[in-house]
Amino acid sequence: MKSIVCEEPFKFVMKDAEIPLLKEGEALIRIRRIGICGTDFHAYRGRQPFFTYPRILGHELSGEVVELPTNEAGFKIGDYVAIIPYLECGKCVACRSGKTNCCTELKLFGVHIDGGMQEYLAVPISHLMKTNDITLEQAATVECLGIGAHAVRRAEIKNGDFAVVIGAGPIGLGVMKFAKLAGAKVIAMDMNQQRLDFCREWADVDFTVNASDDALEQINEITNGDMANLVFDVTGNVNSMNNSYTYASSGGRLLFVGLVQAEFTLPDPEFHRKELTLLSSRNATREDLEYVAQTIKQGHIDTDQFITSKTSFGEINDKFEMLMAPESKTIKAMITL
Repeated sequence: MKSIVCEEPFKFVMKDAEIPLLKEGEALIRIRRIGICGTDFHAYRGRQPFFTYPRILGHELSGEVVELPTNEAGFKIGDYVAIIPYLECGKCVACRSGKTNCCTELKLFGVHIDGGMQEYLAVPISHLMKTNDITLEQAATVECLGIGAHAVRRAEIKNGDFAVVIGAGPIGLGVMKFAKLAGAKVIAMDMNQQRLDFCREWADVDFTVNASDDALEQINEITNGDMANLVFDVTGNVNSMNNSYTYASSGGRLLFVGLVQAEFTLPDPEFHRKELTLLSSRNATREDLEYVAQTIKQGHIDTDQFITSKTSFGEINDKFEMLMAPESKTIKAMITL
């Protein structure tokens, strides 16, 4: 089979490799679609935490079952599947409490272990979701959108809450969509007006705020002086994270969804004055991903509009940087096999 290896920053190499031999409890998946995300781009550019080279990237994956043992989960050869890319230990304190998304020994396909930029991948049957009732493209968006669904579930939104979502990339868009579905009045914030226009069209947000134009005053006016019950920072930018508390109401909740290699700071007097709740949100659980797949099946998410660029497996070495460049105006790029 063919695989694409990121040997070092800015270097992809197409290689021949052996088709994986299955271990107990695994299925062999023919990879059919690979979503490209910020994690892949940061790894390619040498800026991804918890990452080592060489590595096969790719964790937003859908494919077809081509080999598997007899199993109680009901999978059969020919099934289309989405892959749950978080491999948990099942034994640590997080796993024992059902928080497999933050397992202390978590291994993520494409980051800690080789991922899906290859023609075949061995995957534990326990980490497959049957997706015969949605398309391969839709199935490959489930993990990306699941990050937003998990963050919204963490937020415990009440109907009518004002929710500011800072950052209109793919993860931020997922947060906006699921916050809206949960009953929030969603305020999208970004510095890119084109992205803000897309937020209105795709995520049906209630308000947009250009962060370069006195965002604090705009949110104050939108919320009639109360500020936002919930603030999601999805930027991965430390300056934005440091400032995000200013948009929160007294008694509000602040959720950091983006990840940054830096320390953030919050002024303690203001944090206490508002009695804010600070939460982080990491990855997603099967529950989140199944909810996303069901929401897609029900027609609540337009994945055709979300996927703005497609390229073939053989072209990725030449097109990868272009797909992630700001001038490409890419929302979600998809590799087809």
